[in-house]
Formats: sequence, structure tokens, C-alpha cells
Amino acid sequence: MKMVRLLLALCMALLASSALAQYPNRPLRLVVPFPPGGAVDVLGRAIALNAREVFGQNIIVDNRAGFGGAVGSELAAKSTPDGYTLLMGSTSTISINPVLFSKLAYKPTDFVPVTLVGFVPHLLVASMAVPAANLKEFIAYAKARPGELQYGSAGSGTPHHIALEMFKQMTGINMLHVPYKGTAPAIVDLLPGRVHCMSAEVLAVLPHVRAGKLRALGIATLTRNQVAPDIPTVSEAGVPGFEVTSWYGVLVPAGTPRAIVTQLSGGIAKSLGSPDMHQRFADLGATPVGNTPDEFGAFVKREGTKWAKAVKDSGAKVE
Repeated sequence: MKMVRLLLALCMALLASSALAQYPNRPLRLVVPFPPGGAVDVLGRAIALNAREVFGQNIIVDNRAGFGGAVGSELAAKSTPDGYTLLMGSTSTISINPVLFSKLAYKPTDFVPVTLVGFVPHLLVASMAVPAANLKEFIAYAKARPGELQYGSAGSGTPHHIALEMFKQMTGINMLHVPYKGTAPAIVDLLPGRVHCMSAEVLAVLPHVRAGKLRALGIATLTRNQVAPDIPTVSEAGVPGFEVTSWYGVLVPAGTPRAIVTQLSGGIAKSLGSPDMHQRFADLGATPVGNTPDEFGAFVKREGTKWAKAVKDSGAKVE
């Protein structure tokens, strides 16, 4: 009987080894838990572009928006842990949602970190319908109209939401939050002035600023960004210490074999290290990373602590 169990265990090990050796042998799916057009989607598609060259298979982007990224994240968390379903995780879905929402169908430990893709700073923008030429004028305009202005976000619990709650506290203004199912739908309403301002990733709103359709109030970094050196930081424009940067990374369902996680991490990191990808990210105002699963895991823990404090300090809550 003992010999039979040993033979069965050996057979299982050989089968698993064979499956890993053939991985990947079909297209992979990258779940993006937000609509097309936002930073999560843009960077996810950048990763997918080089997939065939790196893995010999395509990565199909699957947009599953809703509930601040929770719908797509739950879908990915409950997928088979075989390395064929990936999640384009972010500050929203991994660092903020678990501490903001009282009820959430997934938790960070439902995933295994693969690699940190990159960072994107936020840009505070206002509708051209708001008669304010700069940040100080916008703050004065908002203070004179307490509760009348509305700000859009990519959804409750996103960095866009928390950023404006922080901004309200730091400036003493009162604005109403209007959540959307992603950055792109929020921008659609921001352009004609149905909402008055927004904090969003620079890659999503800078083209509208350059086209004269939105007004840049300040970039949410402590130093000016290389993609928009003419735009002052929010700190230098009048709100010292205001800083918001979103991160994006690839994760897989917990239970995915370590060998597959390592293979995915190495392949994506290699892609991120190419000159073409560096230029693509630079053009978007983003910073590519590409690190090991252990490094990304340690980063996720630090970010969880940081954003838990930010959520608490902002006073934001979602039932």
C-alpha cells in the first residue's frame, strides 16, 4: 500500500511537472477591473502588446468594471489558479478597497503578487466651465460655494476618491463626490462641466489639458513630472504636502504554482525593461518597474499600511 501511494505521488508530480514545462500553451487572460481608457487599462494593454514575444502566447485583456474594481478583482480571485488568469491590480483594488469597504468579496491574500508594473502620478484638473485660472482661484471659488461643486472619481474607494477627500481636508472646502465606473466615464462628464474637478492619472487627463478642454490645477507629486514640466505641483501651487501616485501590478489567484509565478514575473519584467516600453511609459508620464514576486509582495504590504492611514485620515467610508 505504501508503495502504491509513493507511485501515485510520483505520477502526480510528473504530471504537474509536464504541465509546467508546457506553460503557457494557450492565450492568457488579463482581467482589468475598470473600463477601457483609464490608466489600469492603458498599462494592462501595454503589457499585453509584448506577450507573444515574451511568452509565445497572446494576453487577452478582459475589462470587468464595477464597484471600484471589486467586480473584476473578485472574478480573478475565484478563477482557477493555473496561470492563465491574471489580474491587473492597482492601488484601488489591492491597497484601498480592503480597508474602505465594510463588505468585500475578496481580500489581498486571495492573490499572489507577480510583479509591480509601474507608477503613475495624479493630476488635479478642473472643467473649463469653472472660472478659475489656477489652484488658488479654484480653492477660493469652491470655498465661496460650499457643497455646490462636485468632483468625479473612477469609483468609491479609488485613489481618485481618496485624493479629493484628502484635498478637501487640507483646504477646508466642501464638495460632493460623484463616483463613476472608471476614469474614462468620469472624464466624459468632467469635460462639459457636469462635474467640476477630478484627480486622475496624468496619462488619462493630460491629453485633454493639452487640447484646451481641461484646466490643470497641479500635479500631485512633490517635484514636477518630466512629461509635463510646465505644470506646477499641487504643493507649490498652494497645498503643501499633497501627493497622490497610483501603482499598478500583475497578480494571480492564490494557489498558482510558484514556478508559473516566477515565469510570469520574469517575462513581464523583461518586457518592462525594453527601451520601447520605457519610452512608452515615459510618454504616458509613468515609471516602469518590473520586480520579483517577493519584492512586489513586500511592497503591497507597505502600501496597504500607507493607504489604510490615508483612508482613515480622509474620513471616507463605503458600506
